[in-house]
Amino acid sequence: MSSLSPNRRPIIELRDVEKHYQMGSILVKALRGISLTVFEGDYISILGPSGCGKSTLLNILGCLDQPTIGDYLLEGKDVSELADDDLSKVRGKRLGFIFQSYNLIQQLSVVENIEVPLYYQGMPEAESHARAAHLADQVGLGDRLDHRPTELSGGQQQRVAIARALANDPAVILADEATGNLDSKSGGDILKIFDDLNTEGKTLIMITHDEEMAERTPRVIRLKDGEVGFDTMGEDGKAPPARKTEAAK
Repeated sequence: MSSLSPNRRPIIELRDVEKHYQMGSILVKALRGISLTVFEGDYISILGPSGCGKSTLLNILGCLDQPTIGDYLLEGKDVSELADDDLSKVRGKRLGFIFQSYNLIQQLSVVENIEVPLYYQGMPEAESHARAAHLADQVGLGDRLDHRPTELSGGQQQRVAIARALANDPAVILADEATGNLDSKSGGDILKIFDDLNTEGKTLIMITHDEEMAERTPRVIRLKDGEVGFDTMGEDGKAPPARKTEAAK
């Protein structure tokens, strides 16, 4: 594992993490001793083909599942053995999720969808509404606050999902194939938002099978058969300069 950078705070530390599933009489090892560190401000693609362990790793990073073996430290706190209720609190306060299928509530407006995490955090209604409206404007939907998801394009729905992920000011944003349902133009627009968020200091981890998409991020972690096959982070704990595609420029 790369040595820690003295200049940046580690947000995520995985130590020899394994995840096993029992499929009848067969023990499946989806993750096989994953060790890695994610630093504050990192912009990472986790890359690999179907079945390499990307989704399993995302579930663990997002506190949706727990390791069978190993430790997971999030902002210095070991969350690998927390009870479900405690994991839920961590997800609600410190993590933001962006999914391929958007996962918006169809009966709610743009601003109401963005407010959902704030409702569960108990934020006062007026403050919640103002923050949601500000985030909608930040992702270019300030004139769509009262629209329902069915009245939006796929790219616009994903913008709502991004704003919702930002609502609780998360320590880490996790994006799972976030452009998978979008055309190239809309997908490029979403990735530009990710670029801008990272420039502002947000820590982003993107799960993808797309080599071109991974080329946008300064750091790429390639999984193979449940193990880290390659990590572009240098031995000094610093990622190389971003390798932007033409679409990213």
